[in-house]
Amino acid sequence: MSYAIIGTGKAGQALAKAFARKGVEVAMASKRSAEALAPGRKGDRADNHPKSLQDAVKADIVILAIPFGTQKEVAKAAESWQGKIVIDVTNAYGVSPEELGNLPSSVVVSQAFPGARLVKAFNSLAAETLAEDPNVKGGRRVVFYQVTTKALRPK
Repeated sequence: MSYAIIGTGKAGQALAKAFARKGVEVAMASKRSAEALAPGRKGDRADNHPKSLQDAVKADIVILAIPFGTQKEVAKAAESWQGKIVIDVTNAYGVSPEELGNLPSSVVVSQAFPGARLVKAFNSLAAETLAEDPNVKGGRRVVFYQVTTKALRPK
């Protein structure tokens, strides 16, 4: 199984750290070139493997840690989304229901990725919290998610 995180902001970096903590290889990409992501990156950045957007969308599971509204641009990077899993980390905070066509934001995002199975996850916690170790005081942090099925998509 291959993984890619599209978006190198706080949420993308937090998720990359979580993958790295478990030793899972993950590609990192953004609208910038892979070369722009790689050189001189030190400190707490967790870019495992910078890739171009066109290469990252070839992963089996693509995690969208991008600003809401940019999903169509990312979707154009792949010839087909058929059979892929797309994990939607976007947040439509501040977008009116009318702008969403009175649909849940996850449905709006899913429309950009025909043939993919969309999972809404990771946006219920702040990026800083996601970046922390999930083992907290003898317990484990829980993240809720929603799978958007074709039944939820408008016809």
